Amino acid sequence: MVSGSEEGAGVLSRRPYLLRAMHEWMGDAGFTPHIIVDAGRSGVEVPNAYIKDGKIVLNVSLNATQRLQLLNHGIEFDARFAGVVHHVRVPMVAVLGIYARETGEGMVFNENEPDSPPPEAGTPGTALKGEMRRPKLTVVK
Repeated sequence: MVSGSEEGAGVLSRRPYLLRAMHEWMGDAGFTPHIIVDAGRSGVEVPNAYIKDGKIVLNVSLNATQRLQLLNHGIEFDARFAGVVHHVRVPMVAVLGIYARETGEGMVFNENEPDSPPPEAGTPGTALKGEMRRPKLTVVK
């Protein structure tokens, strides 16, 4: 069963599943997974000294973390920053992307989807009733 915090307008968020898949692929390929986090989001617990322009990049490799948990609602782990152990907690909605340090390959998540409900029909950027919108694909490097 899905709790309300993991549900967006009746649709289960794909973000945690995609993040876990990319994390596993990077580990299997011998790459170092890093996540980009919106540090201004509610519930984010990271060392403030490492936040730049409201964001923080975190190494989430198994070698750099202890007790790493990639859960549907968020990510939690312990890690050393300048030799001091910090507990890190990042709600899944605050994860902006994941990439491999060595290659830059990864995935960027839409800040408004899929964790928040879609906008109502008639609001800017949405189709009105009866209108068909063409699908749009974007290339992710």
